[in-house]
Amino acid sequence: MTYRIEITPAAYRDMKGIPKDAMRRIDAGILLLAENPRPPKAKRLQGNLKDYQRVRIGDYRIIYRIEDARLLVCVVRIGDRKEVHRNL
Repeated sequence: MTYRIEITPAAYRDMKGIPKDAMRRIDAGILLLAENPRPPKAKRLQGNLKDYQRVRIGDYRIIYRIEDARLLVCVVRIGDRKEVHRNL
């Protein structure tokens, strides 16, 4: 079963500063989330963000939430591993 991918406006803004080679890898990672939204390397965030997961793509992280009832993966943030969690 394939999930639909939705990218928030904040995630689109995050993409603007990412180099093109890294963006290609991130795009591929997002497309893989449609097939398997819970890959083995994904980690669930904690605390107030427990509904979100993150997946690592090199030095970047994709923060997303899964809505199983709607078969939806909503990408909320994309950014450098050092900064992406601060802005949630």
